[in-house]
Amino acid sequence: MSLEALKSEVPEYAKDLKLNLSSLARETVLDDQKKWGAFLAAAHATGVRPVLKAIEGETADKLSLEARSAAKAAAAIMGMNNVYYRFVHLASAKDYKTLPAKLRMNVIANPGVDKADFELWSLVVSAMNGCGACIDSHEAELRKHGVSAEQIQAAVRIASTVNAIACVIESENAIAA
Repeated sequence: MSLEALKSEVPEYAKDLKLNLSSLARETVLDDQKKWGAFLAAAHATGVRPVLKAIEGETADKLSLEARSAAKAAAAIMGMNNVYYRFVHLASAKDYKTLPAKLRMNVIANPGVDKADFELWSLVVSAMNGCGACIDSHEAELRKHGVSAEQIQAAVRIASTVNAIACVIESENAIAA
């Protein structure tokens, strides 16, 4: 499956999502590894089968095995961290901020790809999951690595479009069931 096949599953009322998907696939502000890793991390964060299949297929020859693994790892670890740190951030009791997380996060220290790429993919998933604390943390790290606001915005645009397509497809599948 490919992005073209995925677009064919998006109903006409969501035409803007198809257009955005096409333009983001041609985005040049991100190098290919950052861009396609963002697509893959976002797809895994949705967990929606047609989205996963299409983006897995599209990225198969665009990303190394290490990059593919790291993008998936970013989705996995942020799936955990976003829940935990969103709780810590939103809880009225402030003592949670001083307690150690006691959650294994070894992949963050050694993701197998350039640190900035992994941070970008972690930001993509954090934006999708709505964790402000994680967004701030990853955005600050990206800036330290010289990633521009335009590059960060492009990655988040990918996340928002992939997420919206997943929501539309799930909604349409729910109606059809």
